[in-house]
Amino acid sequence: MPFYVEEIDFASELSGCRSVLIVPCRFCPAASAAVKNSKPYIEFFRKLLKTDSYELQISKMQSRLEKEGIKSKVFRSNVLHQFVLCMWTEGRRQKLLKEATQHEAAVVMGCEAAVETVTEALKSTDCRVIRGMKTEGIMNVMPEFRLPGNIFLKCMGITRVLR
Repeated sequence: MPFYVEEIDFASELSGCRSVLIVPCRFCPAASAAVKNSKPYIEFFRKLLKTDSYELQISKMQSRLEKEGIKSKVFRSNVLHQFVLCMWTEGRRQKLLKEATQHEAAVVMGCEAAVETVTEALKSTDCRVIRGMKTEGIMNVMPEFRLPGNIFLKCMGITRVLR
């Protein structure tokens, strides 16, 4: 039951920034991108730990930032247990803190809990935390296995969240 999240326009919050760290959660946003684009969530034999449609979304964001004269870097997580941002260990949060000190802002690609996790981890820095997505609801998904080893998520419905 991942959250369905949508990217929001955060350009105005980057005023004066020259360098941004993109901090992606790789669970709900990746599931949302896969559902929205009708693409695989997992491709076992091609890109086990990355969702192509979400990676493309992040790449497009980097291109937009570059066109605005803002350097960007993606904070990578290469181990499966690090993919769900709101459940990061203290060690992972410390690595984020170290990386974020080299940037003026951190754009969080995830739900509100992900934003809170990053905000708490970076509270001792001058790095601005910027919300890059908003939660629209909770997805009811049914995984579908398709050859040659892909998992698609069929969205059975979205339960909207109250704000």
